[in-house]
Amino acid sequence: MAMMSETSEGPDGPAPDGGITARAVSRSFGAVHAVEHMDFHAPAGKVTALIGPNGAGKTTLLLMLASLLAPDEGSISVGGLDPSRNRAEVRSRLGWMPDTLGVWESLTAREILTQMARFYRLPAAGIGQRVAEMLQRVRLADLADQPARVLSRGQQQRLSLARALIHDPSVLLLDEPASGLDPGSRVELRIMLRQLAAEGKAVVVSSHVLSELDEIADGAVFVNKGRTVRQQTTEEAAAGGRRYAITASDTSALAATLTELGLVFRAEDGRRPGVSLTLASEGDAERLLRDLVLAGVGITSFAPAAGALEETYMNLEGERQ
Repeated sequence: MAMMSETSEGPDGPAPDGGITARAVSRSFGAVHAVEHMDFHAPAGKVTALIGPNGAGKTTLLLMLASLLAPDEGSISVGGLDPSRNRAEVRSRLGWMPDTLGVWESLTAREILTQMARFYRLPAAGIGQRVAEMLQRVRLADLADQPARVLSRGQQQRLSLARALIHDPSVLLLDEPASGLDPGSRVELRIMLRQLAAEGKAVVVSSHVLSELDEIADGAVFVNKGRTVRQQTTEEAAAGGRRYAITASDTSALAATLTELGLVFRAEDGRRPGVSLTLASEGDAERLLRDLVLAGVGITSFAPAAGALEETYMNLEGERQ
């Protein structure tokens, strides 16, 4: 299977670019094969999405990448280092954000981050300033001395992100980071992840919020039933054709014009009746919109029906059914 185009291949696999790689990793729990010969690569300086349905093996893979589970088979490399041989150094490079905050709910946000900084052996003289910086970055400075148990789900998510970033890791593993966040916080998270990638970090995001991933991720790894089924960049996903949704002031006139143009479409009877159809490229979309306007059709909306990565996911789901 071809790796994403950002991957730099050497004779023994991806070059140590500061990112994280898994090759043919497997992990079973008794008779359950959670991950089977899965491949994964997240390059430095990029945001890589990990996409798949529930039970696909995403969290098990993330736990192995975070060195919290050892694979039964296969190998993992973090910036060229093997976690099984360099566990302490690898963990110093990793930031792990699980899907829930988890422990220490009686401690304050400041105490949690301070303790994490001590665990990572940050210089004692700079811990207070580092903690203050992280609380400010995730907008929790006003709640710094509140126990974690009184924080909302979204606030706990932001604290969990700060906890993962406290030691300035080069690889960041995020499991459902947008869960519980309000729309404004989701936008802030998206901006922050792009900033972290721009700083040279390898950022891995496992998320069910596929509609937002196009604005976050540079590429994606799609998994299902414990196996890698596709790896591609966001640009490659966009070039594979997308379904567009179109509405008009006169749906009948829209349908008649599309028929005259020889295009196959389907009626969409939602709150705003319209049509949808698959177009091969953005150029085709541009030409169709121009033709509809020139034909006198009153277009009220014309946009992709889903994000490029979401489109790939739905196509893969359709192939398996």
